[in-house]
Amino acid sequence: MLLSPIFYHYFRTPLPYVQTLGLQEKLHQIQLLLRRQNAHKDILLLLQHRPVYTLGRRQQADDPEVVAEGSQLQRMGADVVSTKRGGQITYHGPGQLVGYPLLDLGRTAPAMGIRDYICRMQTALKLHLKEEHGIETSLNDNTGVFLDETTKIASIGVQVRHRLTTHGFSINVTPEPVAWFAQVVACGLVGVRQGNIAEMTKTQGRDAVAVELEIEGLAGRFGKVFGRDMVKLDLKEKELGPAIRALEEEAEELQRTHPCPQTPAIT
Repeated sequence: MLLSPIFYHYFRTPLPYVQTLGLQEKLHQIQLLLRRQNAHKDILLLLQHRPVYTLGRRQQADDPEVVAEGSQLQRMGADVVSTKRGGQITYHGPGQLVGYPLLDLGRTAPAMGIRDYICRMQTALKLHLKEEHGIETSLNDNTGVFLDETTKIASIGVQVRHRLTTHGFSINVTPEPVAWFAQVVACGLVGVRQGNIAEMTKTQGRDAVAVELEIEGLAGRFGKVFGRDMVKLDLKEKELGPAIRALEEEAEELQRTHPCPQTPAIT
């Protein structure tokens, strides 16, 4: 069976996390509604976030230790947000490409399982690193993409409801996220540092990298692994376009009035 394409969109301005979470939920509800007529689209949102630490389902937001750590992280200039995705605390911010696939896992027969879905995302990220940058990855028992036993370059954390996915993956492109990651034990992995594409390509004498330059290649390889064509989303599309445009405009105004901090304010 020929599957419909995945429609993707890249936000050029770093997005505030809570509002992006709200956008995912709004698009999820639109997908649920339109699925009754088999008229729903699969979507891949590609973006950078304003500095934010997110907590996974395993962590209790009212735990005294979590509250104390969150207050300290906020003083450094980042937001702290509890989420319903899997995993533990992690960081998102400028210099890191985040992908939120909003896919219907029931489009295939049989429906794609969550484990298969996560494995395919992991495969797409590894393929992109290998083909785009010549970066070899390492096998690891933990979810995500690792350069070696103690260096992680990409993370995955998902939620699936009614066979529709939210949340997704992140991959470190420039060194900017490294100092922010150093303030926490990301994903609960003690002794694991964060790598990035720029660091790896510099050692190979390759050209400079930027998040914007990763979009087309990563989107294409995502589609390849999932067996789908990738099509840029037309923001004139009446069901999805208004919500996406509204968040873009909000992010642009926020960046104009309150530019993202580049490094954590450590005192």
